[in-house]
Amino acid sequence: MPASAAPKVAQNTQCTAIKLCYCVNDEFLPVIDERVKTLRAMIAGERAKGKAIGYFSVPLSTTAGGYFNVNAEVSARAKERIEGRFGAEHTWVLNPAMKEADLTAPSGARGGHGEYMLMWTRVLEGVNALGEDFDFVYFAGPSDFASFFGLTGQNDMDVIAKYFDKRLAEDAGLRREVERGRLTRASFRNYYALRASVSFSNGAHDEWNIVRVLNERRRADPKFGNAGQLPKLFDGRAVSSGEFENPIAAGSPGACKVS
Repeated sequence: MPASAAPKVAQNTQCTAIKLCYCVNDEFLPVIDERVKTLRAMIAGERAKGKAIGYFSVPLSTTAGGYFNVNAEVSARAKERIEGRFGAEHTWVLNPAMKEADLTAPSGARGGHGEYMLMWTRVLEGVNALGEDFDFVYFAGPSDFASFFGLTGQNDMDVIAKYFDKRLAEDAGLRREVERGRLTRASFRNYYALRASVSFSNGAHDEWNIVRVLNERRRADPKFGNAGQLPKLFDGRAVSSGEFENPIAAGSPGACKVS
């Protein structure tokens, strides 16, 4: 079918219980509903074991020198490390790169930012819009990526550049991204040496603001109050109260634009 004759896919604004709105492809709505049910069931299963439940916020997309497959591996490794830090018998961390969170429509189309953020907002807010399914949110920082690459603070860019060379020879997906002009050795090196953290992620910016709204709602709820807010960790440390309550620039364009 010629591109000009391809059917248009309807996009509509979808808002969540905490009144955050996203422009979403209608084809994904039943897929998102199913994923939310699956993820909530996974969380409930771990909660039934008496575990504290965490959410790991991490940049995943191939952009600005970052590569999805590497980021997904960082996410899986960080999940293990966080669970190990607190005790795997006591803690379960939701890894957003897990296959159960993949958004692929029946047509084969892949979900975009709006679709993923609608899903994650609904998961994070919970049925009561208080984030009640989670006990903490961990935002990835430079040390999470440094641990993955084995960086020591000595000649780190060279370590990353050599990793790129080795991976390029073995990873067909990385080669495709390089051939498409989406990645270069220099952009990969610079991203993982200088940018690799939630600070440069659209999705993580949105997730920071989601948790801020949830905590605002918790502070106003007598069952939670200040003491019952959802803890935030960044790069392995607790976030200060000054950082805790401040919004940051949105990563999502929000509602659909009316032309």
